[in-house]
Amino acid sequence: MPSYTHRRALRVGTVTLLAGLALLLGAAPALAHTRLQGSDPSDGASLDTAPEHVALTFNEEMTPEFSTITVVGPDGARYETGAVGAEGGTVSSALLPLGPAGQYKIGYRVVSADGHPVSGEVSFTLTTPGPAASAPAPAPSAAPAAAPAPETAAAAPAESDGGTPVWPWIVGAVVLVGGGVVAALRLGRG
Repeated sequence: MPSYTHRRALRVGTVTLLAGLALLLGAAPALAHTRLQGSDPSDGASLDTAPEHVALTFNEEMTPEFSTITVVGPDGARYETGAVGAEGGTVSSALLPLGPAGQYKIGYRVVSADGHPVSGEVSFTLTTPGPAASAPAPAPSAAPAAAPAPETAAAAPAESDGGTPVWPWIVGAVVLVGGGVVAALRLGRG
């Protein structure tokens, strides 16, 4: 009879180990977050001509409802206009005519498939002044757009990874497997 009991305990232990392994492998996709893969204009690019829109490409499908794009020029004014559009993994926004030459920061905040917000910032440099730099500044529309600029720095910090840590899943799996082995050994003795 020890042979039957030993085989039964081994079988229960194997099933428990496989169940714990399945839990760990199933949790791996939930720990993945949206990652920025590229931008148009590309991060750090120097442009002679002002772009009419900006686009950010991510590693998973995006929805415009949960996506925000801000474009802040060297003068502190915001240049994005209209609603954020999304197609597949790319979100985009149209731009107002750009102003002075200098660095333009594209801030973004999107929500990954697992529900975590992901934010960050890329930038490009306009080497020649844009069309709005030579045109007289429209007083009513430019003044309100410049007011939210301090908020932009808080809304577009460096890229955040901030997801769930892996260690609770590992501890849970060890406890689950250990409990299964203990249960298997106790059942095998009885």
